[in-house]
Amino acid sequence: MAKEAVPGGIDWIEAGTPLIKSEGMEAIRELKRIFPNKKIIADMKTMDTGDFETEMASKAGADIISILGASDDSTIKEAIKAARKYNSEIMIDLINVKNKVDRAAEVEKMGAKYVCIHVGIDQQMKGENPLQDIKDVKEAVNITIATAGGLNSENIPGVISAGADIVIVGGAITKASNLLDATKIIRKSIDLVEPIESLEFRKYKKEELIEALKKVSSSNVSDAMHRGGAMKGIHTVVPGLKMAGRALTIKTMNGDWAKVVEAIDLAEEGEVLVVDTNSGDIAIWGELATWSAVMRKLGGVVIDGAVRDVDDLKEIRFPIFARYEVPDAGDPKGFGEIGCEVVCGGLKVNRGDYIIGDDSGVVVIPQEEAQEIINRSIDVKEKENRIREEIKRGSTLSKVQKLKKWEKVVG
Repeated sequence: MAKEAVPGGIDWIEAGTPLIKSEGMEAIRELKRIFPNKKIIADMKTMDTGDFETEMASKAGADIISILGASDDSTIKEAIKAARKYNSEIMIDLINVKNKVDRAAEVEKMGAKYVCIHVGIDQQMKGENPLQDIKDVKEAVNITIATAGGLNSENIPGVISAGADIVIVGGAITKASNLLDATKIIRKSIDLVEPIESLEFRKYKKEELIEALKKVSSSNVSDAMHRGGAMKGIHTVVPGLKMAGRALTIKTMNGDWAKVVEAIDLAEEGEVLVVDTNSGDIAIWGELATWSAVMRKLGGVVIDGAVRDVDDLKEIRFPIFARYEVPDAGDPKGFGEIGCEVVCGGLKVNRGDYIIGDDSGVVVIPQEEAQEIINRSIDVKEKENRIREEIKRGSTLSKVQKLKKWEKVVG
């Protein structure tokens, strides 16, 4: 990756924490061997034994070593002493430090060369960004500021304008299908201090979550939820359609379609009806209900129960997911409730939860976790894009994933 990306305009190269944990100091040695004229950063995230870990990384070829700002002062001081001894420098990573201004001032007095305003990957998924912290530290402390965390060609100019001196970019390069092109675009955005649209690698705000959800698959979302969130026994009735929206829940009895039809009138544009019939086998949805939902511009319907008029539904081309297809319908008796908690496909669903459906199935995202999970789903898709590209270049899935190396050791 580094060989492909560096010609695009990279000044320094970082060995990230997961790489160092998996490969040790050899990762740093190899980077220094291949790029002897580039500064190599060892993102050690050291919290203890500052002198020893700094010595290890320095001897392996690191020019800059990161120490956590949350470490004890003695750890930072010992790391700085070791760095001077081995002609390297210390960067203090302020990730999860509550008062970044005070800590930056303290480590500057200790002799640290840099501080890093770092938004961790887990924090990025929740929509956090470093802008205000960069501004605050820049105004208060005379120290070189690096920043890292979810940076791409769209948001890099903002952190530069806020006062960042060093821009650390990870996923926007390493997950790109073409690393060189991605790096060139990022370099251009840095040099011009102008945002360049990034179709990949965005982190979405709450008001953009439906838009983001439409860019991923139900499988991506399930992966982001640690292989969870999928309804069981619910399948698409109209293949080839995708559904993404927020849930309007309905609970009714087997064959009683009154509340379902009433909910169509109450639903907002784009909402997805999620219907609990306790897995009933008498249809509560058909052609006429579908036309009503289409005219109201709903996002789709999910029914833990039965639908009918399947030939007509396939012609209308509206997203419908159900447990059964049957010819017989029930009667509008009016039992049930709209907007309550329901169980659909074995999962609890509340009004406002996010729903995604496609040919693979339906996944439910609890609304209180939606921003993080949807951003993680985008991250899953981006990583798959890079894996796909390597396979197309002649590798295989097992080789790209290094499955044999990382198989669980038994016994």
